[in-house]
Amino acid sequence: MTDDERQRLDDRLVDLEVKLSWADDLLEQLNAVVARQQGQIDALAREVARLSAQAATGTSDAPYSLRDELPPHY
Repeated sequence: MTDDERQRLDDRLVDLEVKLSWADDLLEQLNAVVARQQGQIDALAREVARLSAQAATGTSDAPYSLRDELPPHY
């Protein structure tokens, strides 16, 4: 193997290592985003379940107002 071929092979290897490093960093960032989104999804699912249970029992944290019962044209 000549010095020129060895240099090209080394250059290719360095390029691949750099690309792998960038890909690894991107994978870590995407993993963090997915983990954060899963936390948000879990929180929203709990909130939906709580609101569904609240609607099923007919209880509400907010006081009842007759104004809520007015037709839209008032």
